[in-house]
Amino acid sequence: MSGVPRIVIVTRPTSYAMVVARYGTEGQARFVLGGRGEDLSALRRSHERFGELLQRVASSIPLAWRRVRIERDELDRFLFEPDDVVVVVGQDGLVANVARYLSGQLVIGVDGAPGHNAGVLVPHTPETAAERIVSAGEGTPGQVEVRTLVEARLDDGQRLLGLNEVFLGQRSHQSARYRLTLGSEAEVQSSSGVVVSTGTGATGWAASIRRCRTCELQLPGPEEARLTWFVREAWPGPGLGVGLTEGVLQGSERLQLTSHMDRGGVIFSDGIEADALELERGRTARVGLAPERLNLVR
Repeated sequence: MSGVPRIVIVTRPTSYAMVVARYGTEGQARFVLGGRGEDLSALRRSHERFGELLQRVASSIPLAWRRVRIERDELDRFLFEPDDVVVVVGQDGLVANVARYLSGQLVIGVDGAPGHNAGVLVPHTPETAAERIVSAGEGTPGQVEVRTLVEARLDDGQRLLGLNEVFLGQRSHQSARYRLTLGSEAEVQSSSGVVVSTGTGATGWAASIRRCRTCELQLPGPEEARLTWFVREAWPGPGLGVGLTEGVLQGSERLQLTSHMDRGGVIFSDGIEADALELERGRTARVGLAPERLNLVR
């Protein structure tokens, strides 16, 4: 690492900020929520606690260092530098949002609402984060957890990364029709979509799917270079297969899906549909391990 370190703080709007923005003023927001039996005061107190916590994080950055703060909706337009130290203040899901835009930068997750988040990806308090920020900025981050990402790549070069999983199917989660290929095996299917999960996502959607079926697949750990994939509710109709419904991807292996959907076909990752890739009829997607990894400072 050379030059003056840059710390990038990433946040998302609080519930209070989003409600006030929606209704224009705090008074109007209070009036509307009050009519629904809700109290804006609780959201405001949470908003203020978050602001205080964020200030404690920011104050731990050495004065001579560069710093910038961005919101979640700016991620797709923000240019990260190779040596940035990214400090995510919020919930676990915000780390997943950030991971898709990084290329090896160190990430420090700070729990923005202690006691309300699982804290798997945001394990730090402002106090423990302060030490990590300085050491990471100086190039000695200590223990770093290297988490696997999944990549979906279309035949036109578009690609999407996911820290938890990628979904391929109908935007509405209704029946999706496609041709699924794995190595020398292939079949046309109609299902509720295909989920390809990392070890980070193995405790979420993939675990839920696995519990609903007789499955001997061992889900990967967060740092394992291995993915698991599942077809949801494959339908055994005329001309349709149900033989390829689950498996493991390692190394250069790719699960290939060619869309037979006239409309509504999408690929999205980590539950975020806003930046989904269109999976139109005839379009082919290949899914496997991404070359990028999430470097999470412990």
